[in-house]
Amino acid sequence: MMDKQKELLSAALKLFVENGFHGTPTSKIAKEAGVANGTLFHYYPTKDDLIVSLYISIKLEMAAFVESQTDTEGDFKIRFRNYFVYALHWALDHPDEFQYLQQFYASPFASQMQSEVLQKQLEKTCIEIQEAIDAKIIKNLPVDYIFTMISSHLNGINQYLRKANLSQTKQKEVISETFDLLWDMLS
Repeated sequence: MMDKQKELLSAALKLFVENGFHGTPTSKIAKEAGVANGTLFHYYPTKDDLIVSLYISIKLEMAAFVESQTDTEGDFKIRFRNYFVYALHWALDHPDEFQYLQQFYASPFASQMQSEVLQKQLEKTCIEIQEAIDAKIIKNLPVDYIFTMISSHLNGINQYLRKANLSQTKQKEVISETFDLLWDMLS
């Protein structure tokens, strides 16, 4: 990715998180990135394209981090715990990015999203969930329902940990306890 494109995504992230999608004109993003408005439209023909591209970029960054930290072989519960814990650590280390993901999920843009890359990423997770269901490791519930439950828990515990003033040790305990509660629900 080119430097100007990175600057545009960085400026868009900052401004969308601060002002929302509708409260952030493209001219302000270009100014924040230090480029001409025409440069923004060279990379992103519409504001909608920029919004979706930023979402894809953040989602892929998060997935790459989680995958780099997690062994994909072995016991499903351990893999699942690692996915959960590392996704949460990434979210805590990237508050603006995680807030943007939540903003995006709650917007009309989420239903318009058609990215093959993200579909492939989601498909991989859904296949793992289905394999755990088939092996009777977790309950026989719809895969998208389980995925939604996991996402909701990640969002909720992230919000709690941001507001609570906990030591690192206590944070780790809360994360572990939260995973155990989620696992008990699913298994």
